[in-house]
Amino acid sequence: MTTNQGGDSDMRARRVVWALSAAVALLGAACSSNVSSGSASGPSSSSSATGAPGVGGTAIGFIFVGPKNDYPNLKVLTAENVPEDDNATRVMNSMISQGAKIIFATSYGHLNPAEAVAAQHPDVVVVQQGNIITGTVTPKNMGTYFGTVYEPVYLAGIAAGKATKTNKLGYVYAFPISQSIDNIDAFELGAQSVNPQAKTYVVNTSAWCDPGKQTLAASSLLSQGVDVITQHQDCTATIIKATEAAGKYSVGYHADASTLAPKGWLTGSQWNWGPLYTDIVKTILAGNFTGSKYNANYRVGLKTGDNPFVQSPFGPSVSDATKQLIATAKAALSQPDGSPFKGPAYDQSGKVIPGFEAGVVPSYATIENLTTFVQGIVGQIPKS
Repeated sequence: MTTNQGGDSDMRARRVVWALSAAVALLGAACSSNVSSGSASGPSSSSSATGAPGVGGTAIGFIFVGPKNDYPNLKVLTAENVPEDDNATRVMNSMISQGAKIIFATSYGHLNPAEAVAAQHPDVVVVQQGNIITGTVTPKNMGTYFGTVYEPVYLAGIAAGKATKTNKLGYVYAFPISQSIDNIDAFELGAQSVNPQAKTYVVNTSAWCDPGKQTLAASSLLSQGVDVITQHQDCTATIIKATEAAGKYSVGYHADASTLAPKGWLTGSQWNWGPLYTDIVKTILAGNFTGSKYNANYRVGLKTGDNPFVQSPFGPSVSDATKQLIATAKAALSQPDGSPFKGPAYDQSGKVIPGFEAGVVPSYATIENLTTFVQGIVGQIPKS
C-alpha cells in the first residue's frame, strides 16, 4: 500500500455524500457527528438479529483521506484527513463503536485497513472504493466498487483531438496508480481516434492536491506548445485557471468546472454516485449483501448502463460535428464489444500490449491491471 495515493477517490466521494440522504433515511435514527478518535482495535461487534452483515446499525461511516470541506453534514459519521495506514483502522473501529454497521472506505489506499476491519467485524459491511480485493475468496461482508472512469475520459479525448492546433495535449496526474494510467491511455486513444497526429505530454506531481506543483506542471506543458490540458488531480481549479489564462483549452475531471474556463472549456467527466450508493445501502439493509454483486469487485460501465462517471457539458467551442463524433463513439462503447481499449493497443515502443491483441475486448479487470502507457504518450511512468 502506498501512502497518500487515494486522494482522487476521496474527492469523488466527498462531492457526493449528499446523495446518500435517501439511503440514510432508510436507517431511521442516525448519528450526525464527525469522528476524530477511537480505539485502535475495538472489540469485535456482536452479530445482528438477522445474522446478515450490515443490518441493525444506527449509522453509516465514511472515511476520507483529505479534508471534509465541500458537502453538508448529513446523518452520516464522517472522518476527514484519515491517512492510508493503521489510523484508518482506528477510525473505522471508532465508527463501529458508535453504531455504524456500514462503512464506506473512499480512498484507493484504504483497502488494507478496510480488509482488517471487515475481518474483525463480520457483522459490519465494509465497501472500499476503487481498489481490488485479490485472492480466490472475497469476505462475506466486504466488496469494492468503481466505474469505468476511462470511458468518458476517452470521449473527452475526442474533443481534445479535434480542438488542438498543435497536436500537443497535456495531462497532469498525481501518481502512476492503475486508475491514472487507464485514464491517460484512454485520453490519448480517444484523441488518436480522430487525430492520429495527436500526442499527450504527461507530468506527474506526486501529490493529489498541491497548487504550487500544479502551476509548475501547467506552465511546463504550455511552454512546450500544449494547447489542451486535462488532469487527474484531487483539486482541479489551479490547472484549469492557468490554462484559461493562457488562452488554451481545458478538459475537466471530477466535476463540471466550465465556469472557471468560459472560453476554453471543452468538456470533461464527473461523478454521479447517488444511485449506486443508494442501491448498495438498500441491498445491505435488506440483508442481501452476502452473495450480491456488491460482495465482490463490482465494476460498471457504459455497456452495463449505469456508469457513475459521466460526461460533463460541452463548452461553446465544441462543434456540432465533434459532438456527433463523441455521440457515435459513446454508442459504440455501450455495445457488448465496446471498449476504449479494444485491440490492438500498442505500448510506447510500438509493440502490442499483451492482452490487448487485435480484436480482443479486454475485461474491466484486465484494464485495471494495465501498467504501461500507450503509443502516442510522451513521458515515462516513474519507477517509484
